[in-house]
Amino acid sequence: MYDKIAPFYNFSNKIYFWLKFGGEANYRNQFLSELEVKEGDKVLEVSCGTGDNFPFLPKNVELHGLDISMGMLKRCQKHLKKWGIDASLYHASAEELPFDNATFDVVYHVGGINFFNNKKQAIEEMIRVAKKGTKIVIVDETEKLAKGTYEKTPLVGRSIKNRDTIHIPIDLIPEGMQDIRVKEVCDGLMYCLSFRIPYEKI
Repeated sequence: MYDKIAPFYNFSNKIYFWLKFGGEANYRNQFLSELEVKEGDKVLEVSCGTGDNFPFLPKNVELHGLDISMGMLKRCQKHLKKWGIDASLYHASAEELPFDNATFDVVYHVGGINFFNNKKQAIEEMIRVAKKGTKIVIVDETEKLAKGTYEKTPLVGRSIKNRDTIHIPIDLIPEGMQDIRVKEVCDGLMYCLSFRIPYEKI
């Protein structure tokens, strides 16, 4: 599905965000502001799609993006060149991240986990590749958006109609994680789930 919608994904989103939120920044900053990004940080976006979050992150960070859709990654490459942004891109599954343990200072995901084959494993992988003390941020569509908009959209609607009702995967966060928080953002169309990996005991 994502390969099919990749060519017009960015453009259609820009129009929607302008009409609904008065601009893309107003939309994305509602959840990207939850990230704790410092200069020089190594940042990973799991399921980066066409790379549309990258321009709204702080400068002078080391960007890494991963997606299972090659169509999305190819479009992301074009966008990065156009925007003058450097980022390393990887074609891989969120359930099997191709990185060593404790590699990244910031790990986040926007859009997609609702339909992952194994949400629990994907969350565990995000934790594995993040450093101790890292705040993990997971954002995706609520049932309100899926039912009210996506099910009525050509190409997308056909793919998501036969699905389980969307619920926030707070129950899949492993025991021992700290500062678990969840809230609805973007007029209730998205949820933002965050938690912190505990520091090692001294």
